[in-house]
Amino acid sequence: MDASWEEFGWERLGNGVGRRRLPGWDATVALVVGADGALLFDTGSTLREGAEVRAQVEALIGRRVTHIALSHPHFDHVLGTAAFSGAEVYGAVGVTDLLARGADELRADAVRHGVPEADAAQAADVLVAPHHQVHDEWTLDLGGGRQVLLANVGPGHSGHDLAVLVPGSPAVVLCGDLVEESGEPQAGPDAIPSRWPAALDRLLALGGEDAVYVPGHGALVDASFVRAQRDQLSTAFGVS
Repeated sequence: MDASWEEFGWERLGNGVGRRRLPGWDATVALVVGADGALLFDTGSTLREGAEVRAQVEALIGRRVTHIALSHPHFDHVLGTAAFSGAEVYGAVGVTDLLARGADELRADAVRHGVPEADAAQAADVLVAPHHQVHDEWTLDLGGGRQVLLANVGPGHSGHDLAVLVPGSPAVVLCGDLVEESGEPQAGPDAIPSRWPAALDRLLALGGEDAVYVPGHGALVDASFVRAQRDQLSTAFGVS
């Protein structure tokens, strides 16, 4: 299975763990595969993008995504979710209510950022809100000894930031947009800057010094990068 990641445009991060940087906004989707289940972290910006990811995953592992973790409720990370029928969807507490009432806002934001109106409307019409809300931490057993930890580490980049820890040598931390490498961290209207440095401290505590940290946008980084971004945000927003 792992030998095929690259031919599908995915970056292998470990045994049964990989990610793809999607075109357009360079948003990351990541896959963690166990003996019985497969977890996808984020789903892309349109149903078309989600369907492409689904087809690639099924070609890679020969079965469907069973679980989805949404890092935060921004269009480029959640609008492809409906392409994965039957998957159990997880998000930080509060995301379910937000997405249930915020489809029009997500559609408008997607269009503002260049998603075609028809594609944005199609995805918003079938928007999937999480079935399970993570208050603190939630361990998922994907089978074959593979467990992943979903951690509600926010707020920070948004009001509802969820990270995933994949134990291993090295451990892999899926950060969402709490960490960005391909540009400056983006603090939009729903960001909570006063809490962002603490969220990065939580990421560092989860992964430790030797982990691979996977930003929501950009190349893989290490703990020193996350720490430097934490200090940058602390200085920019005047918080400790």
